[in-house]
Amino acid sequence: MALNNSRTLRDKILKARELILSSEYVVVLTGAGISAESGVPTFRGSDGIWRNYNAMELATPEAFNTNPKLVWEFYLWRRRLIASCNPNPAHYALVKLEQKVPFFTLITQNVDGLHHKAGSKNVLEIHGNLWRVRCTRCGRNEYDTKTEMDVPPRCDSCGGILRPDVVWFGETLSTDVLSEAINSLKKADILLIVGTSGVVEPAASFGMIARQDGAFVIEVNLEKTPRSGFYNLTITGKAGEVLPQIVG
Repeated sequence: MALNNSRTLRDKILKARELILSSEYVVVLTGAGISAESGVPTFRGSDGIWRNYNAMELATPEAFNTNPKLVWEFYLWRRRLIASCNPNPAHYALVKLEQKVPFFTLITQNVDGLHHKAGSKNVLEIHGNLWRVRCTRCGRNEYDTKTEMDVPPRCDSCGGILRPDVVWFGETLSTDVLSEAINSLKKADILLIVGTSGVVEPAASFGMIARQDGAFVIEVNLEKTPRSGFYNLTITGKAGEVLPQIVG
């Protein structure tokens, strides 16, 4: 049985490799699973407790409006954790894939910046980036990689309070970024979904959007997801082991 399973896995990887490397336009969607292999906490379950607070309760505009100092302390703690994390073989395989196909878009739900750190170029961060800040008064945003600062920080231009430039629970995604992501899905020959459970909208619907416009959808995840039955091919395994084999 183990031999048959390994043969099936190898056949799936070879099929994915053939389809992806012969495609004109490849779109990749990544989620928390690819970052978890770099040691980035998922902030769900036991990982989601900080100073007896539930992390998902702090990642809201209401929490920030009530206590911006507390929320910033939480995000600086997250920055310190992520600063010690490095891209893994899956991240680097996607950098290599971008160089191999004519057209490539990487859509990520992750805010850790590891795709940029690995060297990916055409990246759409639909949930924002932990290493950017945005002024709550004038809207100015910029990269700020400090892990220690007086909180809450203030805007150099107008003196307004800065916030992490991420999408919090209860907020909508940037319409420009979302529109660009959906346009890429509609053009894709292949959509490769990596390390996401497929339950958080709107990214959960990306696979169906791509399929409806004719894309072949490949999923790589540790286990099957609620959306697996809708995809063309599901490969179960670690992204850091599977993607390098697909890309070569």
